[in-house]
Amino acid sequence: DAAHKKLHYGPLTFFFSSLPVVRAMEGEEFVPPPECPVFEPTWEEFQDPLGYIAKIRPIAEKSGICKIRPPPDWQPPFSVELDTFRFTPRIQRLNELEAETRVKLNYLDRIARFWEVQASSLKIPHIERRILDLFSLSRIVTDEGGFEMVCKERRWARVAQRLGYPPGKNIGSLLRSHYERIVYPFEVFHSGASIPVPRHSFPPPSFCVRVKSSLVTVDSFVCRMCGRGDDDEKLLLCDGCDDNYHTYCLLPPLTDPPKGNWRCPKCVAAECKKPSEAFGFEQATREYTLQSFGEMADAFKADYFNMPVHMVPTELVEREFWRLVSSIEEDVVVEYGADIHSKEFGSGFPMKNGKKELTKEEEGYARSGWNLNVMPVLEQSLLCHINGDISGMKVPWLYVGMVFSAFCWHIEDHWSYSINYLHWGEPKTWYGVPSVAAERLEEVMKKLTPELFEFQPDLLHQLVTIMNPNILMSHGVPVVRTNQCAGEFVITFPRAYHSGFNQGYNFAEAVNFCTADWLPAGRSCIEHYRRLRRYCVFSHEELTCKMAASPEKLDLNLAAATHREMFIIVQEERKLRKGLMQRVRRTEREAFELLPDDERQCDNCKTTCFLSALACSNCPERLVCLYHTQDLCNCPSEKLYLRYRYTLDELLAMLHRLKVRSESFDSWANRVKEALEQEEGNKIGGKSQWMYSFRITAEKKFPDNELLRKLNTVLKDIERCHLTSTELLSNPKTGEGKMTLAELKSLVETMQNLPCVITQLEDVRDSAPPEQLEALLAQGAELLVVVPECDLLRGLKEQGHWLAEVRRTLGTEGGERQEVTLEVLRSLMEAGCNVPQSVSVETAMAELQELLTIAERWEEKAQICLEQKQKHPLSTLEAIVNEAHLIPVKLPNILALQDCLTRAQAWVTDLEEIQNGEHYPCLDDLEGLVAIGRDLPVFMEELRQLELQVASAHSWRDKATKTFLKKSSQHSLLEVGDKEALLRLQKVNLYKSGLNAASCEETKEGKDNGRWEDAMETDTSSHSEDSVKGNGNHAGPPQPVCVCTGQPRAPQLRCHLCKDWFHGGCVPSPALLPSSGPAGNPLCWWDWDSRFLCPRCQRSRRPRLETILALLVALQRLPVRLPEGEALQCLTERAITWQGRAKEAVETPEVQLALQRLQDLKETLHCDAEEKENAGQETPGSACLPVLTHRSGVGSLLPLLPLLKGQVVELLPATKVQLEELQLEGDLLEVSLDQTLIIHRVLQAASVPPRETLRTLIQVRNEDLRL
Repeated sequence: DAAHKKLHYGPLTFFFSSLPVVRAMEGEEFVPPPECPVFEPTWEEFQDPLGYIAKIRPIAEKSGICKIRPPPDWQPPFSVELDTFRFTPRIQRLNELEAETRVKLNYLDRIARFWEVQASSLKIPHIERRILDLFSLSRIVTDEGGFEMVCKERRWARVAQRLGYPPGKNIGSLLRSHYERIVYPFEVFHSGASIPVPRHSFPPPSFCVRVKSSLVTVDSFVCRMCGRGDDDEKLLLCDGCDDNYHTYCLLPPLTDPPKGNWRCPKCVAAECKKPSEAFGFEQATREYTLQSFGEMADAFKADYFNMPVHMVPTELVEREFWRLVSSIEEDVVVEYGADIHSKEFGSGFPMKNGKKELTKEEEGYARSGWNLNVMPVLEQSLLCHINGDISGMKVPWLYVGMVFSAFCWHIEDHWSYSINYLHWGEPKTWYGVPSVAAERLEEVMKKLTPELFEFQPDLLHQLVTIMNPNILMSHGVPVVRTNQCAGEFVITFPRAYHSGFNQGYNFAEAVNFCTADWLPAGRSCIEHYRRLRRYCVFSHEELTCKMAASPEKLDLNLAAATHREMFIIVQEERKLRKGLMQRVRRTEREAFELLPDDERQCDNCKTTCFLSALACSNCPERLVCLYHTQDLCNCPSEKLYLRYRYTLDELLAMLHRLKVRSESFDSWANRVKEALEQEEGNKIGGKSQWMYSFRITAEKKFPDNELLRKLNTVLKDIERCHLTSTELLSNPKTGEGKMTLAELKSLVETMQNLPCVITQLEDVRDSAPPEQLEALLAQGAELLVVVPECDLLRGLKEQGHWLAEVRRTLGTEGGERQEVTLEVLRSLMEAGCNVPQSVSVETAMAELQELLTIAERWEEKAQICLEQKQKHPLSTLEAIVNEAHLIPVKLPNILALQDCLTRAQAWVTDLEEIQNGEHYPCLDDLEGLVAIGRDLPVFMEELRQLELQVASAHSWRDKATKTFLKKSSQHSLLEVGDKEALLRLQKVNLYKSGLNAASCEETKEGKDNGRWEDAMETDTSSHSEDSVKGNGNHAGPPQPVCVCTGQPRAPQLRCHLCKDWFHGGCVPSPALLPSSGPAGNPLCWWDWDSRFLCPRCQRSRRPRLETILALLVALQRLPVRLPEGEALQCLTERAITWQGRAKEAVETPEVQLALQRLQDLKETLHCDAEEKENAGQETPGSACLPVLTHRSGVGSLLPLLPLLKGQVVELLPATKVQLEELQLEGDLLEVSLDQTLIIHRVLQAASVPPRETLRTLIQVRNEDLRL
């Protein structure tokens, strides 16, 4: 059936339906990239090919490729001998060209081979009338976590969705079945793991089980799976490795012994892991002429699209091409006559080779620089310095294409330029990527098709791989396109990747060329080749040195570029030889250019050596470049010797000659420019004979250039003015031969503008003064008749007044210069339009207009800078203001910009003064500077850094605030560390502790006299049992208490520090039980957390000292002073001082003995309780002794209150007073320290248990927990 095509690929066989190509493409339709630049040179520009390419390079290089349309009359005749031109094309299977499609086909080949070696035939299943993409299925399952994870998490519906199947048709189950039967065994074998026994013991689809004609059984052999040698009838012998396996031990098991050759699982895995052969195009078996190939190509295209070839739209061919290369189902084969040697078969351009007599027209095209046989060897092309013909680079290649025939993504050898000319035929579609994105393209292709690059790392150099531009663009690679029509050139730039295909039957020719700007790219290419170990086409060093050896033959631009390149090469060579001096003492000069390339290639990186190489007398067949001296051999160092082409002194001498050649033009050009730009008063006298010597010198040494042409023009003007003025003054003419006034004025202006003094100028310029004009006008006014010349005289008078005003305004006359504004210039322009026109007036008007235009442009620039839409650097604004000051016009915007510039400079000065001071600047000062700097229309890097510093300071302050302050805290970070406020609060509240007035006075006096200990002792004893109010019964009217300022009511808590009373439900109560850590003894009541600090006294989270120290370390990195930081530093110093004193107090023998006593009691009390329980003594709390943890609940503590023992340790009065003072000071610190808890435990244990206080605390805590 003609409507179906059959594709055979290895062991796979599947069918597909070939639908009309005009149908919608499957998946996303191809979106053409943007067009590349197109240039149309004039005939004058077209005369210098490489000069024109250099002119368009800044624009075209950004796209990678460009198209050039020659002038319409440039149509070279096609010069190929049609009768003798025969070629054999390449065969291209389209779906093998595309990288991702080839990966899929390679995968299908391997999986088919996997089942084939197991005597199985495999048909790829169809789902929803579409062939199942096994490669995508495998990759998606792997992305989702593997087969087991997808089954466990039931992701098969998601796999089906990612494959593009519609939901709701139970396709996920089908995919799982096909994956488990076909792909899963292959993937496991491919990974080298063992295949688990499947649930169903049946072979894959179409698995043909065959029985061996004679079963080989050996009693001594054992099964490799189970290790047993019994059941010989089921024991199989592998035909690959002679291992033995039971049929039921195989995965999957076999019901019957197979027929023919059978491979074990190990051999199957080894077969599947064999690398594939490198991909390449095969040659067709048929030889074509141009006529026979064209007939085949046109017939194919007409049949494929079912319409005449010239009616098929290029857009349709482009869409269909990218659809075909992405399809694994359709196998379309085309032929391409590529890389046909023009030297053997003849060029499409006329050539002067003596084989054919050329007409005059053909001789013109044979000499043209756009002839691809001529362009590589033009004087400005570097390839003209390479000996021999390099096919494809110096000698063009020919290309005969048909529809869909393609050239894959590649860059030219040595990253050179290339130029392609389409002689005739249907268009050629190109895609290009600029050099800046070359590495990105390589990364994307390696990322998307790593399987191809695994076996062919230099795949992109093989010209056999293509990838859809839409895929590249979606991964950030810029791509452009163009359709090259007959008679058009396409240029590709250094390292610009390009690819494309032919729209139909056509004939093209291409060649490489290199210009001066290519040299750095060429050197980078050699370094790239060295990393890839790729062979070079020619030696870059040899080319550079050959040009450097004859600098006088080089174009000046090429000499300068060669000098820069040679300098880098010499520096690198010097470094490499210096590093080799310690190992190698022997040297030998070698003329490397006389050796064949294969005899001077580095054995390691394959680079063609020229300047030097390392060799060994014991290994004469090998050498290495100086980058791989360690890889030559293991022979003793005395056997090594350096082969060199030039000594370092010779290289330096070549470099010097290049420098002299490249700088000679600069010296000459500077002298010429200086002579041509002389102003009035400094002009050269006489006829300036040395200007002629400039011209003669330039014509001898330098090629044609713009400066030389300008010099010749000036010299011609000098000669003409000299002859004309001499003739005018020596031979005055009469009648019609006289010079007109306009001609005379033109001559005067020309003589004035010359860069030298013409002695006849003053005689020629002699004219009537203004007083004579006034006298003539007065006489004319007295006449009785109207004289027409009076009007002319009035016009001359107006001209004189206006020109005088212009000269005064512009300052070209003596006297004081008036201030010029834009309004003055505009009024002068308006007045100049009303005076009679002349050459002088027009010249003055032109000068005024130019000045006005320049002034308005600078005003506009200043306005843009002042609008702050985009701030400009200080240097840019300085340059604008400085250049604008050169304009003799007062510009308001420039003055405003100067004011901003002055303020910005003052801002920078202030910042430097602040930052260069003895101390770090304060945050407030820096914030003020930031606010001022942001208002200026100037971009200052210092402002950005300052903003970062301020932001870092704010970030540190926020972090410190979060560390210290509680949520919704009413205090600031500075208030938290205010020790004096807490001391005042504590003194005031001493009166609330129950002391009488006398005691209070005594306490105050004791503190003033240094007897704070006595006051503390009195206060502590007075509130030990009264820190909690039970019912709130007091004599006298009740006073407001608590943070709510309400009336006293039970239960009430009293702050340990400020002695104020608080309602139990209004403030957080102590936890009593430990929130974490090991369980404690409930009878050790001194370990309970019973100390209550009110919100006024505990104003922060009280972080640990280590946390605060970390904040201070971060603060030290900030070049900013913060008040919070200084307060935090003071707090830390007080905390560290207190910690030292507390450690000394705690480490005294008396306190250590008390602590040891408490530790012993923790165990002893528990043991006593257990002994009582074992003895059957029923004491309250002993029958069920709770464990002291947070989870047990505080309610379990109530039965223990009667059992609490008091004053379990004894302290000396002085020690107790010292610890109480330390406790008070520690409570004033907003820092958590371990010594605070230790001192609290010891003081609690040295006092009587406050049972009522503890009972109230337990009640309050229970109520809090219930809420």
